[in-house]
Amino acid sequence: MAMRKPIRLQRHRPLRRKLGLPVWADAFLRLFAAIFLVFMVVLIHWSDRDGLIDNHDGVVSFSDVVYFTMISITTTGFGDIAPVSDKARMIEAMIVTPIRFAVIFIFVGTAYNFIIKRSWERFRMSRIQDRLKDHVVVLGFGVSGSEAVAELIARGTSPDCIVVMDNSEDRLQLAEDMGCNIINADATRDESLQDVRIAQAATVLVSAGRDDSSILIVLTVRHLAPEVPITVVVRAPDNELLARQAGATNVINPVRFTGLLLAGSASGMHTADYLSDLASVTGRVQLVEREARPEDIGRSLRELGSGSLGLRLYRDGRAIGYWEDEAQSVQPGDMIVVIRPTPECGPGVL
Repeated sequence: MAMRKPIRLQRHRPLRRKLGLPVWADAFLRLFAAIFLVFMVVLIHWSDRDGLIDNHDGVVSFSDVVYFTMISITTTGFGDIAPVSDKARMIEAMIVTPIRFAVIFIFVGTAYNFIIKRSWERFRMSRIQDRLKDHVVVLGFGVSGSEAVAELIARGTSPDCIVVMDNSEDRLQLAEDMGCNIINADATRDESLQDVRIAQAATVLVSAGRDDSSILIVLTVRHLAPEVPITVVVRAPDNELLARQAGATNVINPVRFTGLLLAGSASGMHTADYLSDLASVTGRVQLVEREARPEDIGRSLRELGSGSLGLRLYRDGRAIGYWEDEAQSVQPGDMIVVIRPTPECGPGVL
């Protein structure tokens, strides 16, 4: 995704340059093309002026040709000047008519691109922004980001509540095909994050592909949304502390997690399988975090009223295991991490 990156050495790439034109240049080229086509028709009509008749004075002057060209191209057709010879009529039908369509398409296309399309896009963006609240913002739609979105949707999150920001049109197309809201923008810029209502988001997932870029994004998000939870993916262990200092609520190191799975499989053949089962909605069990419910209050973490298997609770910023004394009585406001079976594999306990 687009972000401020340090200069680095790269392999040889073919020499190229950006082909995009500024708005004023695009409009000028369209206008020049239309004028050129009109000028071509004027020359054609002037060269065959003997095939035209002027019902006013009988003389076809150059100004008459220009006048006839304009009313002909705009399909006005007053009838005061008209082609009368077979040659003039064939020229009008075979040459002037295609040029007339081309000029009309140029002006219609220009009006669409610069007025209708932009106004419609602004209207659509405004409508989407008005509904953005408690949504999930995914900054970076690479391998990790796309897998996270697919898992969120599989767990029941509506794609309408997911906003994906990236600078790759191909990756954004994949996100759009999944039903998500998308935006091609730089996640390190304040205005880009404000466009997706970052302060009203339920959570932010950052996976920029580079640790330095991800940490810079976390800093920007935390500046604009001091209370929103941020989860970031970093790959270097040294950067985990930096990510937390930047404001990340959760830091995920895929390399470290892979190592844990490998170590678990070495100590037991089913450990890694169960961990993968917990992490995915397609497994037989799910690892879920939720707030303590009325039926849980006063109960032990091991015997929750909902029937879930409690593993850990968070109280006043502290993590408390099920074996600790504080976990013998769940209190209002506790956040609980529980294991529950998926609906297909067991009763619908929550």
